[in-house]
Amino acid sequence: MIIRTISEELKKTYCGKVLKLSLSAGCTCPNRDGTVGTDGCSFCSEGGSGDFAASFAPAEDQIREAKKRVDAKFPKTMPPEDRKYIAYFQSFTNTYGDADRLRKLYTEVIRRPEIVILSIATRPDCLDGEIMEMLADLNRIKPVWVELGLQTIHQSTADNFGRGYALGVFAEAVRKLKAAGITVIVHLILGLPGETAEDMLASVRYIASFRPQIDGVKLQLLHVLKGTRMGADYAREQFPVMTMEEYTDLVVRCLQLLPEEMIVHRMTGDAPKKLLIAPAWSADKKRVLNLLRQKIREAERTGGAERSSKI
Repeated sequence: MIIRTISEELKKTYCGKVLKLSLSAGCTCPNRDGTVGTDGCSFCSEGGSGDFAASFAPAEDQIREAKKRVDAKFPKTMPPEDRKYIAYFQSFTNTYGDADRLRKLYTEVIRRPEIVILSIATRPDCLDGEIMEMLADLNRIKPVWVELGLQTIHQSTADNFGRGYALGVFAEAVRKLKAAGITVIVHLILGLPGETAEDMLASVRYIASFRPQIDGVKLQLLHVLKGTRMGADYAREQFPVMTMEEYTDLVVRCLQLLPEEMIVHRMTGDAPKKLLIAPAWSADKKRVLNLLRQKIREAERTGGAERSSKI
């Protein structure tokens, strides 16, 4: 099976490694400030799912600190002026807030010569006309990715974790973003409480049906974290979480459903070890990725799909 991974696509486009800088836009979320809800999504940590992002500070300071965390991944012989980065605003809802302030911040960042892509994580219900105009303007400077946290297509699951918007809102957001020429990436969580493998595959099929409007997908293992409502639920109930075998088998099935042109941005994900409650095996990301590679090669040999991979 041919899997277009983001790392390989970036190497082709920019002739080398491109690293992600996790940054903060200083935003909150309508699911926390009372507009939609006050408790946020039940799996979401105090960092707003951006636990590796810098604390909010001037962009120059954040970028400098973020580079210190990732620059060791570049070849030692590469001079600093040749290094390329994605500015990733991950924490909370990064199109929620004063549009003029956000425009100023994002324009400052995207105009930096070392930044080749601006990636903005947000909710589908936070893309009003002023924000859409800002995104379109930024996209004329350099590529802009908008990452939408869908997580699941099943409303009962979404209600259980407190997402706060209906599926139709997501579909309309995708339509608006593509009409503006924006790259759309969608987040799905695998392993949400109460969902079966078939439920999760149905979410993947739904995303696949949007071709070519959805450009990329992130498959994220559910991490149960300390300090979250889901973490408290887990402490009371010990609800089932997937084993590594179950998860890697499911990811291969998901990949087989995706259209070839859809870029895979993530197949597992990270969680801070100090916050991780379950599943404990997910802390060994290298082991997880090695097993995924093995299972993808097995799928190729058995002819279980028509896509091949390099991950």
